[in-house]
Order: sequence, then structure tokens, then C-alpha cells
Amino acid sequence: MPHPWQDTSLPAEDRADDLLSLMTLEEKLAQLYSVWPGSESEEGEDVAPLQHEVAEAVDLDGLLPHGLGQLTRPFGTAPVDPSEGAAALARTQARITAANRFGIPALVHEECLTGFTAWRATVFPTPLAWGASFDPALVERAAALIGGSMRSVGVHQGLSPVLDVVRDARWGRTEESIGEDPYLVATVGTAYVRGLESAGIIATLKHFAGYSASRGARNHAPVSIGPRELAEMILPPFEMALRDGGARSVMHSYSDLDGVPSAANPWLLTELLRDQWGFTGTVVADYFGVSFLELAHRVADSPGRAAALALAAGVDVELPAVRCYGTPLRDAVRAGEVPESLVDRAVRRVLTQKGELGLLDPDWSPEAPEGVDFDPPAMRAVARQLAEESVVLLADDGDVLPLAPTARIAVVGPLADDPAAMLGCYTFPRHVGIEHPDLPMGVEVPTLLAALRAELPGARISHAEGCAPPGPAPAAPAG
Repeated sequence: MPHPWQDTSLPAEDRADDLLSLMTLEEKLAQLYSVWPGSESEEGEDVAPLQHEVAEAVDLDGLLPHGLGQLTRPFGTAPVDPSEGAAALARTQARITAANRFGIPALVHEECLTGFTAWRATVFPTPLAWGASFDPALVERAAALIGGSMRSVGVHQGLSPVLDVVRDARWGRTEESIGEDPYLVATVGTAYVRGLESAGIIATLKHFAGYSASRGARNHAPVSIGPRELAEMILPPFEMALRDGGARSVMHSYSDLDGVPSAANPWLLTELLRDQWGFTGTVVADYFGVSFLELAHRVADSPGRAAALALAAGVDVELPAVRCYGTPLRDAVRAGEVPESLVDRAVRRVLTQKGELGLLDPDWSPEAPEGVDFDPPAMRAVARQLAEESVVLLADDGDVLPLAPTARIAVVGPLADDPAAMLGCYTFPRHVGIEHPDLPMGVEVPTLLAALRAELPGARISHAEGCAPPGPAPAAPAG
């Protein structure tokens, strides 16, 4: 007779409770962390802060018998052919399920801020363009297509959208945001969430909260903000995306909020998010955010203490790799320093979500589709429409636009004939591909100069670099 947790007719919460009651402490903790294959490589730049300082090689053979909560970016860490990547992920999931006694697969997450961050995937406009389009319905369509592409190859969670309301344009992650008006960010961001969730992908709201209001607009800097500004400017997009969009995950911010790191803030992650707003999903760490309590914020003196603070505050899952929620947290629980009830609280949320996704069903099996296409015409068409609608004409006296078919046009600038200039920081070619200079972009990206020449074949177009091209920009930080 099957256990109740295998009964698909029961509510996901009941199934999670039954499964939780059968688990050892090690099996519980395994559901609260991820592994990130390939991140420990010493080659290339960091795609997450302190990646090469914190990431460690993992002993999968030692970990997998206890199970695995999440798998980090199998498509978004290095270039992989879509069909080959899908087959490799299916093999990895088969290995994971075969190794643990309950046969539970990992939940797989990827980035999807400008489309599925994978090689040969359609590149969508950056979120600033979503806001400039003023078209939530179109953004929702785009997100549904992106989510469908991810779900088709076995991905379950997308680390998007960014709902940080820009408070200072100097902030380095402004490009990833939707804008500076909280209603616009809330409306457009919620539409993206609805689209992603409609495809069966867990949308992850980030970065909760106040990240974009840092002192001097510096990344990771402290946030000193009053309760009224926080309530009126920062929080509305998150609340709308949860209540109206149905987002099932939230990612904490790297920064502190009035002196309390977000990853260790029970008021933010439990009292406000859960008790007041009624959120029942999972809170995941921004990459290495739990470790940062020890290494950056200095409010913990060990990985175990960092785990204790984060878990108590309400961080359910350590991403992107296991450092604090593994052996250090196990030892803290066994020493009586951390109540096992806090572990159970987080595991219950994770297992409930896995139940909702079908990952606890007896007939679940990893399947690799054939002929995977991450860049179909339908996605291209929506990406193009979103890009066109995002163009904002500030002024026109009628003498310049539209350009005459036989106009004389000067195109000046070092990036006018560089396809990379058309891509945002979270696109795969700029986020990961930059570390593989011999790799083709994977998608067709016409340059501004080429596009003008194609659109206006009768025009006399001259190009001058004007100055030396800038040096290569660093990859965008993950999470």
C-alpha cells in the first residue's frame, strides 16, 4: 500500500506532512539546499558575487543518498545545445531520484530576466523596456512563452522578475528593473508573474526588499529608509505580484534594511511577508546570501550560525550551492542550538511546492524532449513587438522623422556595428557567453548599422566609430 504522500488525491500540504514525518534530519536538510555543477571552476569571471571564493566542489555521491532540494542552472551556467542539455538534465534527475530512498527529484531553477538565459534562446527586451512599453498584456504573453520554453525541458522555477523600484539611476542594476514608479513596476511585474506562473513555472520575486534604495546607489550598500517610503515606494510591487499575480517564491535582498540584513530579518520575511500578506510559498536565498551573513554583514561567526539566523528569519532554501544548510546546520540542530521545528517548517514548504509541481507523484519520471527549439518564430515575434512598443519618442518637430528613403544618415559610435550592443546584461551572450569568446551568439542579432541599411536601402549611410570601443563589461551578478 502506498504512503499517503504518494496519494495524488490528497492536498499537497497533507502529502508534505506525511513525507516529512518519514525523513531523517539529513534527508530534511537535503531539501533545503541546491548544487551548482560547474560553478567551482576557476576559469572565467564570477557570475555571482564571491562565486570563486565561496563555491566549493561537492561530493554528489555523498550528498545524493539524502536527496536534493534544488539544481542550479543546468542550462545557464555554460553553453549547452538545447536538446543535449535537456537529455543531460533528464539523466541527472534520474541519478538523483535513484539515489534517495523516496525517489524525489530536484527542483530546477534558471534565470529568465530577458528570456530563458540559455544558449540559442530568444533574447527578449530588458525589463526597462517592459516598463517603457506600458503594455502589461504583452509582457504577460512574453512571460508565458518564456515559461513554456523552460518547462518543456524540465525547469521548474524562474528567478524573475526584478521588482526593485529605482530610487537613484546610478544604481548598477537599474537595467534589470522596470522603472521608478511603483505602480508601473507593480502592474507590469505582476503581468510577468502571471505569464510565468501560467506556464507552470514558479516566479521568484526579487530582491526583497529595498535593494535599489541603497546609500549612494551602491550595490549591496546599506538601506536607510523610513517606514512610509518603504510602504509606499518599495513594497507595493511585491504585494501586488503575490496577491494578484500568484507568485510562489520570493528571493531576499543582499542589503540590510535599517541595519538588519534581509536574510536575517524575521519582520520582513515572516511577520510582513507571511503573517500580514498571507504568503505560503518559499523564500530562497539570493546567491550565497546566507554565507554573506558571515562573510559580508559579519553578523555571524560561522556557516552554522549564518544558517541559524537565516532559517529563523524565514529563508527556506540556500542557493545556489550548499555551504551553510548542510553539515553546519545539521551540527547546530544536533547540538540543540537550532530547533528542528524550524527545519521542519522550511522543509514542509519545499515539499508542498514539489507536490504542487508533481514531483512527488509516483509516476513522475524525467523525460527529455527531442528537437528542442528555444528560439521559435512565435517567441521572436513577441520579442520584436515588445521591443518596438518600448521605443519612446521624446520629441519630433516633423522635419526628421520618419527618415526619408533617400536620406543622408551618419551613424557614429564604437558600438553601432557591434551586435553585443543590442543585448542586455542578463542575456546569455553577455551573462555567460562573454566567457566563451569563440562561441557563436546562438541567435541572430543584427547591429544598428546593419538594420538601418536593410530598412533604408536607398539612403546614404556613413559610419564612423568616433572613439575607441569600451573594454568588456563584467557579467551581471546572478540572483
